[in-house]
Parts: sequence; C-alpha cells; structure tokens
Amino acid sequence: MKRREFITLLGGTAAAWPLAAHAQQGRVRRIGVLTGGARTDPVVSLQSAALLQGLQQLGWIDGRNVQIDYRLAAGNADNIRKYSAELVALAPDVILVAGTAAVGPLLQVAGAVPVVFVNLPDPVGAGYVKSLARPGGNATGFTNFEYGLSAKWLQLLKEVAPGVTRVAVLRDPTLTAGTAQFAAIQAVAPSLGIEVSPIDVREAAEIEHAVAAFARFSNGGLIATQSASALGHRRLILTLASRHRLPAVYINRFWAADGGLMSYGVNVTDEFRRAAGYIDRILRGEKPADLPVQAPTKYELVVNLKTAKTLGLEIPPTLLARADEVIE
Repeated sequence: MKRREFITLLGGTAAAWPLAAHAQQGRVRRIGVLTGGARTDPVVSLQSAALLQGLQQLGWIDGRNVQIDYRLAAGNADNIRKYSAELVALAPDVILVAGTAAVGPLLQVAGAVPVVFVNLPDPVGAGYVKSLARPGGNATGFTNFEYGLSAKWLQLLKEVAPGVTRVAVLRDPTLTAGTAQFAAIQAVAPSLGIEVSPIDVREAAEIEHAVAAFARFSNGGLIATQSASALGHRRLILTLASRHRLPAVYINRFWAADGGLMSYGVNVTDEFRRAAGYIDRILRGEKPADLPVQAPTKYELVVNLKTAKTLGLEIPPTLLARADEVIE
C-alpha cells in the first residue's frame, strides 16, 4: 500500500500556468514573505513553490506584475524582529507570514500593511483578530489546528505503541502555542495511562541531552509539537528518535517522509497555496478585516512502515485503513 503526493517545484517565472482574466495589469505590486524556516530546508522550497503556483494560477507572475521579497528567519527570534522591520520598510501591498513565532513580531510593526498568516493555531486567543468570521483589523489568514488536536497525537501514539507509558513532549516554552499544546496532551494523558514530560526545543545540545536522559528508562515515546524551533531542529529530533528507538508522532507529513514513524496534521504546503487566494483578493482591493479566517479543510495521517519495522512495531490494520499515506 503506498500513496504518494507529487509536488511540482517551480523552476522559474517562465512556468506556464493559466492566467486568470482578473489579474491586475500596470504597476508591479509587492508581496513580502516572512517564515521561520531556513533557506536550506526543503520544506521551505515546497511552501514557496505552492505559493508561486497559487499566485500564477491567479495571474500574478513574480518578476512580471508582482515582486516577492522573501525573509527566512531560520528559527531565530532576533531574525524575525529584524526581517519584520525590513519587510515593512519596503512598503509592500501585503505580507504573508508563517508560524506562531513570526506573526506577533510582524504585527507589532506592520501598521496598516495588510497581513495574511498561515500555520497559526489560535489567532483569536492571541489577540491577532477579533473573531474568525470578522477579523476586524489588518490581518487574516489560515489556522492549522485547534489545540485540542494535540491530544490526538498522544492517542495515535498509544494506538501504534500500546506499551508506551512515558512520553516526552518537545515544545517551545516561549510560545503560548507551545504551552497550550502541552496542556492539551497533559489533559488526556491520565486516561491513557501515560506520564508526559516537557522538553524545551531551543538549543541542539539541550535537546540532545534531554532526550538521551529521557530514553534511559523503558516504555518511552515522543511527540514533537509545532514550533519554528522544532522545524529548525527537525533532522536532529528525527535522528534522536531513531537512535533511542522512541516511537514518535509528528505534526505534518514532512517529518514522516524524512523517516518519522507517524504524523497527523494539516497539509502545510496547501495552506500556502490557499493563501495565494487571499493575497490576490487583497491586491484587488479587499480588506483583511472582511476576509474570514479559514480553518483547515482536512488533516492528514501519514504512517512510515519502514520506520515501524525498524522499531519492531506492527501498525494496526484499522490505523492503516485510516491513513492518507503509507510510506513503505
């Protein structure tokens, strides 16, 4: 059983996509893009390709009728603040921002510049919008999950590895989202007979030491919650899970595709593609205040059978039947 998602990387502005009749002509419009990822991360390349594809389908061609300015913070808080100011200083028509760590700093300096966010769990609770239906300010966009989804990660881990009684939860304690995700996992843990322990994802050495200490005792598992820091340390976290033979659940398919046991979450490249639609509407004169924040339309369950075999785990047939993708 194998399901593959094929994503076409766009090699340049000459790619031939159908142009929508309503595309703006005349002056070149400007789009800023701020993410917490690193330039060398293939996830960033896929997200950029999805954005370009979505824009091109709507008639916006980078280098022709729109200029896109990218800033990649590589999980660094100082970079996020610096690049937020740089993008605003360029006087763009709209800024696309990805991730919990980047949205707040950008909105602090954005002023009246329209902002479209993606990969953000709770924009109302964070105070970025007044409501999902009527954002009311200069920001709108796409949420990637509710905090309650975090409990699903623990349930899936217990389903695939029933012997797990201890779980290390990798989270960024400096983010509200990091605390909230851990709280949702902690709330359901007693009913599953599991003890959860937080591990901060900030410095590589700190992560490696904490995971090694956790793995000294048996029946352990791992959950990596969403944060720019976790994304930046993705290779290390996957390596540690493999080295210490910890069954683990991750936040999206990129982790499972790179060797993680299992992932459950939103298609993050699809959010960038959908964001192109809101960017288009703003460039044509609509206001973020009038564009409702959209929730995910689907969550993907991805299982890596090769990793399961390495860990000596047999994936339940009922779980395989629910999977959107099985990597063999």
